[in-house]
Amino acid sequence: MRAGLDFLAAEFPGRPVLLAGFSFGSWVGLAVGCEDERVLDLIGLGIPVNSVSLSYLRDCTKPKLLIQGGNDQFGSRQRVNELFDSLPEPKKLVIVEDADHFFAGKLDQVTAAIGAWLDERYPDRVTVLDSNPS
Repeated sequence: MRAGLDFLAAEFPGRPVLLAGFSFGSWVGLAVGCEDERVLDLIGLGIPVNSVSLSYLRDCTKPKLLIQGGNDQFGSRQRVNELFDSLPEPKKLVIVEDADHFFAGKLDQVTAAIGAWLDERYPDRVTVLDSNPS
């Protein structure tokens, strides 16, 4: 993760970095992103709170978006809510109802949640949704 951040910083000097991770990648990515001053925003998808501790997030004041499946077998709704309630602002939690850990059949809702959060954070950003419009 740190090597990836170093690469991005070298390729795009001075540009802000948003770090997003899924499952194990969210556990590792959120930890690294909280510590690294180059990372401004954090997104965790399918956080595996049933098996690992994400207590380090309690000291992280960076903007955080957590997206969790309502039926995630690796991150129960109760544990996600408990963690979320303990986190400092700014933070947002999106539960994708009836979604499993992999958000099967619900990726459009994940995409929409990320887009809405980014629109709130960066209202003047330019978005490229489709490189092949018809």
